[in-house]
Amino acid sequence: MLDYFSAAILGIVQGLTEFLPISSSGHLIIVSHLLGLTDNTTKTFEVFIQLGSIFAVIWLYRLRFLELFFPKTRTGFSGLKGLRLLVLTSLPAGILGLFVHSYIKTYLFSPKTVALALIVGGVAMIVVERLPVRHKVKSINDITPGFALCVGLAQCFSLWPGFSRSASTIMGGLLSGAKRPLAAEYSFIAAVPIMFAATGFDLLKNMAFITAKNIPVFLVGFIVSFLAASLAIKIFVNLISKINFTPFAIYRILLAPVVYFLLS
Repeated sequence: MLDYFSAAILGIVQGLTEFLPISSSGHLIIVSHLLGLTDNTTKTFEVFIQLGSIFAVIWLYRLRFLELFFPKTRTGFSGLKGLRLLVLTSLPAGILGLFVHSYIKTYLFSPKTVALALIVGGVAMIVVERLPVRHKVKSINDITPGFALCVGLAQCFSLWPGFSRSASTIMGGLLSGAKRPLAAEYSFIAAVPIMFAATGFDLLKNMAFITAKNIPVFLVGFIVSFLAASLAIKIFVNLISKINFTPFAIYRILLAPVVYFLLS
């Protein structure tokens, strides 16, 4: 049964892993299994606490988001231009997700497919890190529609549970000419619209599992997820200015057999 302790543990896992390129879904599957929580209420809870992670990004990058709606200038990543760029990034995965949502829920949440996604994503990260890409995008204000669309196309891989939305968009940013800190920053910001849409869609379908009795437990998970995500983002941004993504890729590959053998 989902209680306050379990809610806090899952909130920590969600917040710490959502914006790292290591797959939050893979970690939540493992921890939920270890806690003996596999019921529909827990699955709905895991969707709900994603909102805590989303609000962490909005809070940490609040000035960026304010610039989208109250621009001080017409240039750079602000106002309608910034909103159009976010739409371009969100559209590919948003449209594809509408068509394959049921298929994903039915067939791609098995231990085998999640473990495979962890490995494929890890190998892809190692390959991308070694490609000779010219860093032509210096700041978020230099982002072009082409860059935004490429990141959006890469984000489609995140529909495969275990691949990681963060990993796919960061790799898309790197391949499009951004350095690691900028690719990560845009990945965080671009997560907000697509995660809001996906989370809202899932919650609407599962409102029956959000009752007056379990709302306090859900709120604990939300708050813990917010705090953990805020911490994780700050640490991650500082870390990737000093190291590349290879350690995260290796961690993913090592995690894959744990997912497969523990949950099979």
